[in-house]
Amino acid sequence: MEQVLLQAAERIRVAKYLTAFSGAGISVESGIPPFRGPGGIWNKYDPAILDLDVFIRQPERAWPAIKEMFLGFLSTEGEGGVQPNAAHNVLAKWEAAGRLKAVITQNIDGLHVAAGSRDVVEYHGHCRSLVCLDCGARLPLNEETTQAPVPRCSCGGLLKPDFVFFGEGIPPEAMAAAERAARRTDCMILVGTSGVVYPAAALPMLAKQNGATIIEVNPGRSDYTASIVDIFIPLKAGEAFERLEQLVG
Repeated sequence: MEQVLLQAAERIRVAKYLTAFSGAGISVESGIPPFRGPGGIWNKYDPAILDLDVFIRQPERAWPAIKEMFLGFLSTEGEGGVQPNAAHNVLAKWEAAGRLKAVITQNIDGLHVAAGSRDVVEYHGHCRSLVCLDCGARLPLNEETTQAPVPRCSCGGLLKPDFVFFGEGIPPEAMAAAERAARRTDCMILVGTSGVVYPAAALPMLAKQNGATIIEVNPGRSDYTASIVDIFIPLKAGEAFERLEQLVG
């Protein structure tokens, strides 16, 4: 393991355009369960509640679960809110030092931003705000704005959390920024991602096609491991990044 970490640290150290690509696994150590697998969110909730058509037709069905999910374990506010872990913090430090150029995250939890990262592509959006499906107005997502059983805008339109639902397209700005970073990077660190959610899952493949070294941090193997990964670190994200930080210097 030490040799693998040394190899990864050296590649990170010499990279000219280092990027990170994160999935749900990076936030498990912050107390946020993954969507899939043992203990995953979809074992408790029906994924259909986050289907855009279902949400529009039956908001009274979707909103109780959304409030529990996103005002509960995804809240970063208050004493009981989730907080960034060592992996988020190391990535933010590397960016501040000029080593890391961009984070592309599939997560909507906002923990990269909370850790201090600035150049973050939130590919699937985030849960910091609500957007009106009629007039496009945005409001903060908090207990006050979600008091009503079905929150609505002052114009009367249905309010929706500002992240990508099933059946909804990726925001063009996020897609373009992510693809630019994937084409430009010479070293991409994959953190806690299964590689099964498209179109996001194609981004590491795009980086590989453009000559990037791919480092994967994941306790278990993913769809990427045998196909595009150059250096595989089978550790939890927090431990891996604490050790890499020491080795990179």
